[in-house]
Amino acid sequence: MIRPRTILACAAAGLTVAGLAAQPAAARPAPTAAVRLLALNDFHGNLETPTGSSGTAIDENGNAVPAGGAVYVATHLKRLADRHTLTVAQGDLIGATPLISAAYHDEPSVQFLGDVGVTASAVGNHEFDEGYRELQRIQDGGCHPVDGCSPAGKWKGAKYDYLAANVILEKKNRPVLKPWTIRRINGVKVGIIGVVTKTTPGIVTADGIKGLRFDDEVASANRSAQELRKRGVHAMVLLVHEGDQVKAGSRPDDCGVVPGAGTRIAQEADPDIDVVLSGHTHQQYVCSVKDPEGQPRLYSSGSSFGRVITQVDFQVNTRTGDIVRSSLKGDNHVVTRDVPPDPATQTFVQTWKQRVSAIADKPIGKITADLTRVPSPAGETALGDVIADAQLAGMKDKGAQVAVMNPGGVRTDLTFKASGSEGDGVVTYGEAFAVQPFSNVMGVTSLTGAQVDALLEQQWTAAGEKILQPSANLRFTIDRSRPVGDRVSEITIDGKPVDPSATYKVAANNFLLGGGDGFSTFTQGKDQVLGPIDLDGFVAYMGAQGTIAPPALNRISVK
Repeated sequence: MIRPRTILACAAAGLTVAGLAAQPAAARPAPTAAVRLLALNDFHGNLETPTGSSGTAIDENGNAVPAGGAVYVATHLKRLADRHTLTVAQGDLIGATPLISAAYHDEPSVQFLGDVGVTASAVGNHEFDEGYRELQRIQDGGCHPVDGCSPAGKWKGAKYDYLAANVILEKKNRPVLKPWTIRRINGVKVGIIGVVTKTTPGIVTADGIKGLRFDDEVASANRSAQELRKRGVHAMVLLVHEGDQVKAGSRPDDCGVVPGAGTRIAQEADPDIDVVLSGHTHQQYVCSVKDPEGQPRLYSSGSSFGRVITQVDFQVNTRTGDIVRSSLKGDNHVVTRDVPPDPATQTFVQTWKQRVSAIADKPIGKITADLTRVPSPAGETALGDVIADAQLAGMKDKGAQVAVMNPGGVRTDLTFKASGSEGDGVVTYGEAFAVQPFSNVMGVTSLTGAQVDALLEQQWTAAGEKILQPSANLRFTIDRSRPVGDRVSEITIDGKPVDPSATYKVAANNFLLGGGDGFSTFTQGKDQVLGPIDLDGFVAYMGAQGTIAPPALNRISVK
């Protein structure tokens, strides 16, 4: 790695011999090779152009502009690429995806990303939504073990490498996928390492990652850097599915990050790592941080849903094989829709849209007005309440007395205005799927009244607030002025105060039942039984109700 002190020493040596003889070879500028990186993160299967706030981005002028969609991602990638380009990604490319991709276990999205040149990607937490064995199938190929082959035929596997340096198979004590890969470009070698946030076990379904260990991101990246050095690789890029938040309204190349988990990784990772590309938080930023030796290192992220492409240009010293840090330049490009859509991608997307349309366009019920995720002062939402009611109804035959829903599992609103030809107020299967895309399984567990209280107290942690959405027969009061652990009171079920020593059957999805989002009290439950997939329960509830009006947001009171 060319350090500033080395450059200064060479310059000084050149001055001492000026006019006496030609400069020695050591003092001449080292030959370099140009490399360009193009990066995407948190694509989440958005083959079609995303809508609403998910379909806009803040551009270089501070304006919100329409952005995203596979046909425009492909066009922009082609325009930005040169013959010395590597395209990479930072995870959550699949999982929590629209029906066009999810109906076929995200094979369409992985195919698209490979076709546009992605060569390596970190795994994200959502890559584990269907379990790590399904992720291995996506990587290696083969038809789905339950649903079989898609209309495209036998799945051939991803064209790019998923990298998971810190995801360890505990029995074998080795990464579940490749930890790193090496790419040769413009005559030089570039090592690419991938890690995912170590908080993954708390934000995915426990059954899907059983037998896996998620190690510290920095320690794992450093092990991979050491392995790359042994192979003579010194130009290194870290793809990390973790990041930071930014100030509202930040422009693509601003560095208004609030330092957090992403910054820690970017600052503490091995000094031989020259570039840290991040994701997970769906933010856009381009920053420079100091590595452990005090040298500048590029640290960036490119929003989500295919709305931003990150471009990183640098020179590699062909003598040392290292990146010249002073040559690093990052630039986030908004994927605007003012360019011609890529014809091949347009055909590809339309083909999959037609394949899934019979499922997506089927009406399942009606609403009288928007069902949104807009929270009341207590954190209660109309759509969250309706989903909780649906889960209670769907698990009544398993003995459920109440139900709760995690707010993060409600992914979008249900709007009264028609999105297609179905008519105002009509909810289609595709719209319902967009609300609950995870295919979580509903279940019931037995908790004492004291455990119900403890569960509701876990709505507040050091990381912030996550208010559980309650079914209509569960009421409680919160007081945010009180200490964490003592904020909930007046808990009632069916109008009766909860008895701390009595047992209650609580319905929730298997993400929560496994202790997801920090609700570890669920893991203390007994006599757990599982039921149908949450989406199936929601569809059945919509059909049984016929027409649903937004419920009053009065299940949670605030002192």
